[in-house]
Amino acid sequence: MTKKILLVGESWVSSATHYKGFDQFGSVTFHLGAEPLVAALKGSQFELVYMPAHEAVDKFPYDLAGLEQYDAIILSDIGANSLLLPPDVWLHMRTVPNRLKLIREWTLGGGGLLMCGGYFSFQGIDGKARWGRTAVEEVLPVTCLPYDDRVEIPEGARAVPVASPDHPLLADLSGEWPVLLGVNEVIAKEGCEVVARLPDEQGGHPLLVSGTFGKGRSIAWTSDIGPHWLSPAFCEWDGYGRLWKNILGWLTEAR
Repeated sequence: MTKKILLVGESWVSSATHYKGFDQFGSVTFHLGAEPLVAALKGSQFELVYMPAHEAVDKFPYDLAGLEQYDAIILSDIGANSLLLPPDVWLHMRTVPNRLKLIREWTLGGGGLLMCGGYFSFQGIDGKARWGRTAVEEVLPVTCLPYDDRVEIPEGARAVPVASPDHPLLADLSGEWPVLLGVNEVIAKEGCEVVARLPDEQGGHPLLVSGTFGKGRSIAWTSDIGPHWLSPAFCEWDGYGRLWKNILGWLTEAR
């Protein structure tokens, strides 16, 4: 049975100025950050709809009917403002439905919500992602910190699975996981399960946390979907695709 997954975010635009003696010129580059996930899910039971950050500002659904077409929603490296301030609000001062509250209602009604880490996930760089104290945070298995929550690990760190090997999120993941280079620091909520974490020497912070909310389920994965916090070795690991299929399978099990 095919499960429809909406991936929101994981894109950005970079501008650069190039100086060559007296002269200079500018360039603009568009980037997609979820190519490893797209490749890993190709041909699987999970049909991925990829909504880049700039499109999500106005195209993310404004009603529950729009959300109900999806079995799971992934919010990855996109700040809360992108859903709070669409053009109708930011430019034209019109009222629109609060899409963060819609996500909460959809999750409580049986949806599967996943937030993945990044510079604009959880609280994010300089605290600018702003998911803390929102309706979305209410249905995440973790609490966001009120400030810049990045944990940069340039020396690399390997996940420490703490659940049993037969846990549905860890199924068929044997051996040592490849290194990752950073996470968002969060606090696991009471009643939710920390499935994997960082080593003690890197703070022991939660990496993979699951929880149930109403009729729905949610997961926090506090590192990236792909580069840069995931090393090339992690993205090329045989367990990479298995991990995401486990996560999406558990999230959508009841759908």
